[in-house]
Amino acid sequence: MLTELAPDLFVTERALRFGGLNIGTRMTVVRLAGGELFLHSPVSLDLELRRELEGVGKVRFVVAPNKMHHLFAGVYKEAWPDAELYCAPGLEEKRADISWHTSLGDRAPAAWSGQLGQVLFEGFPVANEVVFFHPPTRTLVVTDLAFHIGEESPALTRLGFRLLGAYKNFGPTVMERILIRDRAAARASLERILAWDFERVIVAHGSVLAKGGREALRKGYEWL
Repeated sequence: MLTELAPDLFVTERALRFGGLNIGTRMTVVRLAGGELFLHSPVSLDLELRRELEGVGKVRFVVAPNKMHHLFAGVYKEAWPDAELYCAPGLEEKRADISWHTSLGDRAPAAWSGQLGQVLFEGFPVANEVVFFHPPTRTLVVTDLAFHIGEESPALTRLGFRLLGAYKNFGPTVMERILIRDRAAARASLERILAWDFERVIVAHGSVLAKGGREALRKGYEWL
C-alpha cells in the first residue's frame, strides 16, 4: 500500500468521490531524522497500512494541510496517541472535535524545521492550504492547489475536469480562479513556493508529476 518514490518519501492512495466524481486521494509520508514520520493529508487507516507505516518509522506528526483534507486525522491520533496533529488555519474551529496540537502558520515549526519547507498559500480562504517542500528529493507536496488528471481517471472524472479546464493540464481548475479572493497575496505566496528548487510535485488528486513540476506550477498559475 505504501509506494516509495524516493529515499524517505512514500505515498499511498485511496478512492474518493467528490461532487459525484471519483477523484481519488493520496497521503504523503516523509521519514524525518531519527525515523519519525510526517504524514500529510491522512487517508483512511486500516490494519495493513498501519503495519506498513510502523515498518518504515514512528508516526509522529499528522498534518491536515487545508480546511478540506481532515476527515481521517482523528483516527491517527487514536492509533498513535503520542502523535501530534497539526492543521491548516481555521480548521481548528471547523473540527473542534479533534485534539489538535496546534494550527500551522507560514513557517515550519521546530518539529520539522530544517527538514521540510513550509508556506501558507494566502488569498485562498476556503482552503488556507499549507504547502510543503522536501529538499532532499526536490519534491513539492500540495493538496488542492493543483490537480493532475489524465487518461487513467474514470470517464466521468475526465469529463468533469475537462469542463473545469484541468484535464491533461497540470495545475488549478477554474474553481481556484473563482475562490482565490486576494490575488496579490496569492502571487506573493506562489513566488515563495517557486523559489524552492523542486522537480517532483505530489498532488492529492490525480497522478504524481515526476518531473518539470516547478515550471508546470508556474504555467498553471500564470493567470495570477
